[in-house]
Amino acid sequence: MARKPGKFILISAPAKINLYLGVHAEKDERGYHRVDSVMTTIDLADVVALAPADELSVHTVPAADYPMDQNSAYRAARAMGEAFGREPNFAILIDKHIPQQAGLGGPSTDAAATILGIASYWGLDARDPRIDEVARSVGADVPFFLYGPPAFCDGAGDTVREIFRPLTGTAVALVRPQGPGVSTAEAYRRFDENPAELPPLEPLLDAMRKHDEAEIFDHVANNLAPAACELHPKMAEAIAWIREQRDVRAANVAGSGSTVFAVCNTQMAAEAIALAARDRGWWGEVAQMEKSGPYISVG
Repeated sequence: MARKPGKFILISAPAKINLYLGVHAEKDERGYHRVDSVMTTIDLADVVALAPADELSVHTVPAADYPMDQNSAYRAARAMGEAFGREPNFAILIDKHIPQQAGLGGPSTDAAATILGIASYWGLDARDPRIDEVARSVGADVPFFLYGPPAFCDGAGDTVREIFRPLTGTAVALVRPQGPGVSTAEAYRRFDENPAELPPLEPLLDAMRKHDEAEIFDHVANNLAPAACELHPKMAEAIAWIREQRDVRAANVAGSGSTVFAVCNTQMAAEAIALAARDRGWWGEVAQMEKSGPYISVG
């Protein structure tokens, strides 16, 4: 059922970390790298507010330093309009908490939240295959964010192949050193200059299927990390530092960077790492792996 005009809704847009990121040297017919990815959402989240309006507009807090039509939420709304033959006339306001160019999926999760919000307004079935196609057209990680539980994605990282039992409540420390973010496109270009070997995938998938946390965190891997660290040398320093901290079960680069993460034994350990990172002048945050993706509430 479509929502009544005049109502606004709030949609949580959670960040993600990659427990596995395997970039293949070869590309598909679209020119995209083949990518295998296992992702889980965390409770660090943007909040997307969406309401009917006379025309489509997207604004962020804090304000973005690029044109509105380049925002992933704007592109997602336009794509929904084209897919369903309707004008996507909504005012969209995004309260940003996920850093930009951090490897945490901020633009992708904002796009997914926008897609689900518009689908809710228009009374669409969230399982309509056109919604998944819209998500894929906007960006590689967007389809993952439509779901919520940990998932294995392949293709260009844009096809959800398998969903796993959530790792709910697992503590994560997030650290981002000083300096500019890492452009995903630049990271892939650097990867092409010297492709890194693919890490083993099946041991992690088997562990995820068994929900064996000890095994899962033994197989955390990211072969895009070396290229990202070449672009942002401080990140190499941060990953070396975070791996030396107490009660760290696994640590790696988040996506294409510029954030590194540590899976911790306790929330206290994650908090200690975040505080120590801030003392070094870095951005530090504490999160937990969560059980669901975007959550819609009515205003």
